[in-house]
Amino acid sequence: MAKKTTTGRPVEVDHLIIGAGFAGLCAAIKLQEAGERDFVVVEKDTEVGGTWHANTYPGAACDVPSHLYSFSFALNPDWTSHYSPQPEIKAYIDKVAARSGVLDRVVLDTAVLDATWDDAAQRWQVQTTNGTYAARTVVAGAGGLSEPRMPDIDGIDSFQGEIFHSARWNHDVDLTGKRVAVIGTGASAIQIVPELQKIVGHLDVYQRTPNWIIPRNEHKYTDWQKTLFRRVPLAQRAYRAFIYATLESRAPAFTRFPNLMKVVEGQVKGSIAKAIKDPELRAKVTPDYRAGCKRILISNAWYPALAQDNVDLVTEPISKVTADAVVTADGTERPIDVLVVATGFYVTEPPIAQHITGRDGRTLAEVWDEAGMAAYKGTTIHGFPNLFQVVGPNTALGHSSMIFIIESQIRYVVEAVKAMRRDGLATVEPTAEAQAEWTQRMRERMEPTVWQTGGCASWYLDKFGHNTTLWPGQTFMFRQHLSRFDADRYDVTPLTTKEPVSA
Repeated sequence: MAKKTTTGRPVEVDHLIIGAGFAGLCAAIKLQEAGERDFVVVEKDTEVGGTWHANTYPGAACDVPSHLYSFSFALNPDWTSHYSPQPEIKAYIDKVAARSGVLDRVVLDTAVLDATWDDAAQRWQVQTTNGTYAARTVVAGAGGLSEPRMPDIDGIDSFQGEIFHSARWNHDVDLTGKRVAVIGTGASAIQIVPELQKIVGHLDVYQRTPNWIIPRNEHKYTDWQKTLFRRVPLAQRAYRAFIYATLESRAPAFTRFPNLMKVVEGQVKGSIAKAIKDPELRAKVTPDYRAGCKRILISNAWYPALAQDNVDLVTEPISKVTADAVVTADGTERPIDVLVVATGFYVTEPPIAQHITGRDGRTLAEVWDEAGMAAYKGTTIHGFPNLFQVVGPNTALGHSSMIFIIESQIRYVVEAVKAMRRDGLATVEPTAEAQAEWTQRMRERMEPTVWQTGGCASWYLDKFGHNTTLWPGQTFMFRQHLSRFDADRYDVTPLTTKEPVSA
């Protein structure tokens, strides 16, 4: 059973994992396989699943092929379709968690309030909503899509109708026949809008910048295919490898040869011309920047939905929200009953960073606010001993599956823990030089990418104009960088002393 705190002394654990989504569960499973038994997973929600527990909006689905968007050590032969819907992904996560035997170490409905490094004790003092822990290491697996970002719009708090973020969908609200507004046209919105269009009376969609949206190569898996995958696991692994290779082949267009994206642009323009006959609407949905500069989205239903009579695509900036309407800069007032906010998440300013305090008394948010997010190999951070950040700076992807990145990082974390056991180390912390060199390498490798040269402003970029979000290469290169724990780039503290030494 998981160690639960009560009032009084902190519960001591070797490892505390924040979050029970893909990242946190992977950490728990792999630490357990490595022989680590003294760990706890704290999850702020009432169930495991992370993003796939929180995001239950209509049409919620993955835009990475199912057979790749899953753990390599827990293949699922029973995916029903190429791109799985949210309930199926959530069921997969539940099944993996149950079969792995880590659920008894998960404490649900428990949010981290503060995690502060105690240099004297050489432990993290972690305060949660259900008590306090003292942990040798902290694995932060909260992810970048965990905290919804609400827009800063004048008067939005005065709206008297129903209002909710796409990641906090209110299923008690019946939208049938209602006047609904959706703010945002990103990855969530393009799944939500086609579903709402079918049932609402009228739908206003507020767009700031159009996206490049490619066709969704969707298909269902037949019973014989699922049977083959179940009975011949090698066949499923070969199919997974084919998907992986196909997606990886696209990486150079993002990272080195952005002009190759003209092929994508031509494909999308063809889809727009086929689905939308109105030239004014066609112009509104056609981007003026290089494809890939912002996240390329996938949908077969977005353009046809916008062309329906009960949908208006509004490109005028929103000036304010009143008690019952959205008002745009041109003075037009559009009455609504329900306001859906699909404005994304705090990706470059993750809220969990506000609750993690390092060696010098500053929070991770304060450190990152000075010069942008930075971490050695996207995983460890100078000034924050024994902290492992999963899906950290420059680890997200624009072309493939994040599960591959997560598994790569967790392998590195496990190797670090093994090194600490083997060499009798109390702490490991990347040197300032190692982190600075890695950060500079990331910035240099970003220079030729479509994210820097494509002519757009995206959530990939922080306030300094740096892309601290994405990995500027192919995923196997990332895994190669993290293939071993390179202790020589770390300051370490032996268990017998409190003074850091270079490894």
